[in-house]
Order: sequence, then C-alpha cells, then structure tokens
Amino acid sequence: MFKNFVLLAFLMLPAFAFSQNEQQDVDIIKSSRMSSNAAIARHDIEGMAKYWLPDFVQTIGRGSSLTGRDTIIGSWKQLFRTNPAVLYVRKPVQISIGDNGVMAWETGTWEAKHSYSKGGNYSAMWRKIDGEWKLQAELFVSLRQL
Repeated sequence: MFKNFVLLAFLMLPAFAFSQNEQQDVDIIKSSRMSSNAAIARHDIEGMAKYWLPDFVQTIGRGSSLTGRDTIIGSWKQLFRTNPAVLYVRKPVQISIGDNGVMAWETGTWEAKHSYSKGGNYSAMWRKIDGEWKLQAELFVSLRQL
C-alpha cells in the first residue's frame, strides 16, 4: 500500500511542477502587462517595446495592422507627439499557458482616454524565448465609441 502511494506521488510530481511553473508564467505575463501599461502612461516607448519580439504584429482597434518592432515604435512615437494626453490600459481577464510551456494566450479588455475609442477587447500571443516572455502579436478591437 505504501509502495503504491509513493509511486503515485512520484508520478504526480511532474504535473505538480508544471502547475507551479504555469502559475509563475501567468504571474510573469500579468506583471509584464502591468509594467507595459505603466510605460504607456509615462509615454515610455522603450518600456513598452521591451516586451515585443522583432517581428511583433499589432492590430489596433480600428483594424489597421503594423508589423515589426521598429515600425511599431515609430507609430507610437508619432501618436505620442500628436496626442500627448492619450492613455491606454489593458486589463487581462484570462492568461492560458500552452502545454509546451513556450506559448501563451492573453485576453482581456482595454480602455482608452483621449483616443478615437473608449476601448474594447484584446488578445495577445506571448512566446517564451530564452526564458523570457515576449509578445508576438496583439489584436485590439474597438467596441466602445466616444
């Protein structure tokens, strides 16, 4: 009987370890999102872009898309220059870590001030590269008009 218990406990260890790692990854992504929100509030583009992969894709609430970290940095610079009061806040509702531990999906709502929209919903694809979670893509859908 004790042997069976030890065997069962040993077999469950990987699942428990993955569960702990999964929660740590979810917490890291949530923290990264909050840091990114704070960077937007400060208009700190480098603070935002540190989470983006070089081939990052962003689709904004109106439906236009940009590809590439440098291109998207240029777009944010232009936005902050022309609209210094703009503010966006993303609020994660769900973060799911893939079975392989290197892909994650985040979904939630976003709110805006001094923008073309009051906000809507979003989704994001994260990739774990060299132990760090980075954004591969974000999709924002504007659902709340001014």
